Amino acid sequence: MKQELQDRFDALMEDALAGLGKRVEGLLEEIAIVVLDEPDPEMLKDLGIDPKDEEALDELCGLHTGTALTERSLSQDADLPTMIHLFRRGIVALAGGWGHPNADEEIYEEIRITLLHEIGHHFGLDEGDLDELGYG
Repeated sequence: MKQELQDRFDALMEDALAGLGKRVEGLLEEIAIVVLDEPDPEMLKDLGIDPKDEEALDELCGLHTGTALTERSLSQDADLPTMIHLFRRGIVALAGGWGHPNADEEIYEEIRITLLHEIGHHFGLDEGDLDELGYG
């Protein structure tokens, strides 16, 4: 993705984060949010996705890694750090691309939904729970 579009996406992401409010912002202080153009080969392997599957790459918007809060215990050994990955390619594709008149609004909304979806995973919600909430 060209640098200009990356910067535009990242500005929308910052706006979406700010729009979630101070309470959510406080919850995110312990979670790293990483924005990538698309998942790396190791992520795809872990998800069982063929790196040549263009359709899957156009649909994958985010990924939560680490242990959900509901699954942690005091005796648990150190685990992978909790991270939320946002993938520009999937988010932009699901929002309809940069070429339409409402692109910024549509991409902003897809970023917001993806953030809430991945935050939901952090708090132990599964795909069914997130679908019921409208963040599927």
